Amino acid sequence: MLRRVRPNDSEAILQAFAAPDMSRQGDVHDLSTAATYAQRLSENPFAFGLTTDGTLRGVVALNVDHGNRLGWFWYWTHPSHRQRGLTKCAAGTVANWALSDGGLERLELGHRANNPASGRIAQAAGFIQEGLERKKFLIDGDRVDVLTYGRLRTDPSPNTPELPLTAT
Repeated sequence: MLRRVRPNDSEAILQAFAAPDMSRQGDVHDLSTAATYAQRLSENPFAFGLTTDGTLRGVVALNVDHGNRLGWFWYWTHPSHRQRGLTKCAAGTVANWALSDGGLERLELGHRANNPASGRIAQAAGFIQEGLERKKFLIDGDRVDVLTYGRLRTDPSPNTPELPLTAT
């Protein structure tokens, strides 16, 4: 199920950010910073928590440019819930919502070229690869390429199953 992120999701966020590969997703290192992160997301009407059994397992969100009706799309999943297809379904559901009820016309995202799992999620959510930003990020002393994707309101919807989404 997808629902708005809540301030009381901070414990689950802190647990997810205990994984070393989550450090690039935000500055969360204790309960206080997790609470700040959860509060910020709870104020974003385009930030949804992916939940199972009522517990936050991931986030699918957009940073929105209302003037251009576009959103920068991003997601993360708790390491224990990866490779189950949940994030593919969640990303597809949120993208469909953003391009209809959310009022956006274009979605964009980028992922490190050395993270093919993120690319599979993007493609399953209906995004089309549009480009390559060479050596964009410096990670642990190495330059890393970023693959960029876009999805338009007029693009076909993905074939992934949709999850229930509560936008209020």
